[in-house]
Amino acid sequence: MAESKRSWVYGVHAVNAALERAPERVLELWIVGARDDARIRDLTARAAQVGVHVHAASPEALSKLVGEVAHQGVVAAMRPLKAWDEHDLTEGLGRLTVDPLLLILDGVTDPHNLGACLRTADAAGAHAVVIPKDRAAAVDGVVRKVAAGAAEFIPVASVTNLARTLGVLKERGIWVVGTDGEADKAIYATDLKRPLGLVLGSEGSGMRRLTKEACDFLVRIPMAGHMPSLNVSVAAGIALFEALRQRVDQNSH
Repeated sequence: MAESKRSWVYGVHAVNAALERAPERVLELWIVGARDDARIRDLTARAAQVGVHVHAASPEALSKLVGEVAHQGVVAAMRPLKAWDEHDLTEGLGRLTVDPLLLILDGVTDPHNLGACLRTADAAGAHAVVIPKDRAAAVDGVVRKVAAGAAEFIPVASVTNLARTLGVLKERGIWVVGTDGEADKAIYATDLKRPLGLVLGSEGSGMRRLTKEACDFLVRIPMAGHMPSLNVSVAAGIALFEALRQRVDQNSH
């Protein structure tokens, strides 16, 4: 299979997740390590259960596949997750049986930041990430490497007109909440226990005017130090995990 038709997931936890959550997309598995390692035995057994061929490999061989990363001696080749467009996003939302949680990124052009945002969004249980097609990073090899496997699980919807897409989300009952350092209301004082799309802009200029105007309301992340802003992936983590915290608290009562 051509390299463009496969992507790489590495690390014990990420590969385990791939075998559990998307076994039909796992093509091959390379493992370095002693067979008396319980984690390796579990991985090998799970791969055998779903019919994935396992290759014994050297650390040098894995480095040739994925570069000098912390692969923990485990690498899987996968069919890439299908990219979403506006129609796929609408269909995906229609299949949900819980309140949607979306991360919406406006103007994030650094692939390292996008990859980190995907990893954070997957960890927080977001159902999709929405990005504009223009003036934004695409999900390429750099993004997938930084995402450390998350890009193979969380759908990324690349849309032609972000402001119009936000309008469609609002019509579906999703609250669109933008983050802005000048907003009056702090995110911790905001009810996020609802169908939610969290919008973050680029580090340099923030959200574009039309994006900001399309939001239902704006919130800020309180800052106590001297820096005026956060890295976008850090801000995404704070916002998403605050939404997750509120949802967990609600369900525990």
